Amino acid sequence: MKTLKNFEALFVMTVALACGATYALDKSSVDVQDPSMQVVVVSAKRMTAEQKLQSVLEERATTLAADTQKASTI
Repeated sequence: MKTLKNFEALFVMTVALACGATYALDKSSVDVQDPSMQVVVVSAKRMTAEQKLQSVLEERATTLAADTQKASTI
């Protein structure tokens, strides 16, 4: 029984070392990018708290109106 536990521990350590070595020796680089890849740059100002609140209220009103119209057609 003790021998099986030793083999189990040996197996777990071997798997752990193999997984670690795979990541450590991986030569692919994340920085490599396709030069033809398009990049989108968004330049906009952040909304203030008042603008966010107004936007949410407008969205809720639009959704409520759409739901009401949908319910009336049913």
